[in-house]
Amino acid sequence: MTSFRIAFTELRRITSGRLPRLAVLAMILIPTLYAGLYLYANHDPYGGLTRVPAALVVADTGARLEGEEVRFGRDIADQLVDSGDFEWHEVSADEAASGVEDGSYDFALTIPAGFSAALTSPARFDPEQARLVMTTNDANSYLAGTIADTVTTKVRAAISSQVTERAATTFLRSLGDIRARLVDAADGAQRLADGLDTARSGARQLARGSDRLDQGLGTLERRTSALPSQTRRLADGAARVAAGNDEIAQLGREAATVAGDVSALYRNGRRDLVQRMREQGLDAQQRQAILAVYDDLNAPLATVTGKVRTASARLDQLASGAGQVADGADRLADATPALTSGIAQAHTGSGRLASGSESLRRGLVRLDQGADRLASGLTDGVDQIPDLSDTTVASTAGTLADPVGIVDRARAEAGSYGAGLAPFFLALAAWIGGYVLFLLVRPLSDRAIAANQAPLRVALGGWYPPALLGLAQMAVVLTVVTLGVGIEPAHVVPTLLFMMLVSITFIAIVHALNAWLGPAGQFLGLALMVLQLVTAGGTFPWQTIPTPLHGVHHVLPMSYAVDGLRQLMYGGLSGLAWYDVLVLVGWLALALALTSVAARRRRRWSIARIKPELSL
Repeated sequence: MTSFRIAFTELRRITSGRLPRLAVLAMILIPTLYAGLYLYANHDPYGGLTRVPAALVVADTGARLEGEEVRFGRDIADQLVDSGDFEWHEVSADEAASGVEDGSYDFALTIPAGFSAALTSPARFDPEQARLVMTTNDANSYLAGTIADTVTTKVRAAISSQVTERAATTFLRSLGDIRARLVDAADGAQRLADGLDTARSGARQLARGSDRLDQGLGTLERRTSALPSQTRRLADGAARVAAGNDEIAQLGREAATVAGDVSALYRNGRRDLVQRMREQGLDAQQRQAILAVYDDLNAPLATVTGKVRTASARLDQLASGAGQVADGADRLADATPALTSGIAQAHTGSGRLASGSESLRRGLVRLDQGADRLASGLTDGVDQIPDLSDTTVASTAGTLADPVGIVDRARAEAGSYGAGLAPFFLALAAWIGGYVLFLLVRPLSDRAIAANQAPLRVALGGWYPPALLGLAQMAVVLTVVTLGVGIEPAHVVPTLLFMMLVSITFIAIVHALNAWLGPAGQFLGLALMVLQLVTAGGTFPWQTIPTPLHGVHHVLPMSYAVDGLRQLMYGGLSGLAWYDVLVLVGWLALALALTSVAARRRRRWSIARIKPELSL
């Protein structure tokens, strides 16, 4: 009897009759029901969050920023509602609290009254951290609260980005204002430097002129030191000249008086002469002849009289001028000491002026050098501050608000939440499918054992029927998951072949447990499934399981089944998939070998086998 004959006999046994056939069909569909329904329900759970009720409390009263009214709380509330992440209900604080308490809302997000004021507090240099209040109730839904925390984190990041972008925009615009003012300052500093160049040149000339003035005043002081005595002597001489001139003028006046008297005598004598000639009876011709002689005699006298009078007048003028000169010389003599004192003081002042001019020149040199450095530094500062356009300011502020962008470069990508869990649940479905088959299929043929067939032949004969059904299970599961649920493996045929390998391997393991332990093997198979459910790393990375279970992860076959399905379904490394194949083939060979040993042991009958303590 060959192993195929043994298998055919068992298949005929379990399919004889309507109910057995229905039972076989049900067993084929059980993995599909498990994996298909679970993956269908969890294919895109985040897409259903729009139906999750959540309370939104907006208590923010707003604030003023740069002269404008801002309401960040209202803006955030509108963004949340528009995003459609949850079924948001804007309610009062009391309604939100009672709703979370009785389960009307899975969670509540509260935007406090001072939210906008806190966000704008850095602009007042009185920073205060803004807060959002998330109220959850794990009694309603733990995962809803966890997802809500994620949403809150995203909201916080969005708020931080908006506030940072606004602050960066204000800063960059202020930087532009600073640059413009620095340009003006640099221009002014350059003009100052140019002016100081001129001032330094003028100060140099002033210092030189002051030095020459000091030298000239020194010479003047030395040469005018004897001037007071000399002007005094001049005043004394002028006084004496004035006195002499007065005496001469007096003599001139006396001479003029005498000349006047002579003229008067002439006039009186001429009248007397005319009178006498008339009395003598002289005719007019005679009188005229005599008067002509008389007048000829008076002509020189008249000339002398006129000159005397002129000289007298001039002597009076000379005397008056000499007096004035004497008075001026006297005043000059009186003022000369003050003049020489002033010259001395001017000399002293010019010395100080020369010294100060030199100090001014040196100071202007240093000031000019400093102004040059200031102008150069301001120009360099202007060059280091970029001239930003409004577009550049906006783009720069946006980058500062969100400086890091994430570029997703998936070496292998599941595509959805359900696809991410599919390898784990397909492997688990394969184990469940193999487990339930032995509720109907007998692990070993007692007839073949009684006929003393080879243990390996008996083992293979008992393994073929469930293995064949397992292949059918995997074909149906993958068809439903692919066409019904919409999860498309990157490599469909290799995925199907690998699933079939997983199924027949798991069936071989459960087969061995049943062959060795009978009904107890069924329980052990269930326990082994639970253990692998924990250690396979199907949901979280296997490194997150407790350390004592790490060794179990590396030994049990479901870990390799999950990994191999990931590589094939997501388009991962084929080398890792081949490694998983080798491990599963090893488990398959080991399980068949152990089943062969169990078949050999079954040749010996015992009391426990004849009357087992536990039977199913």
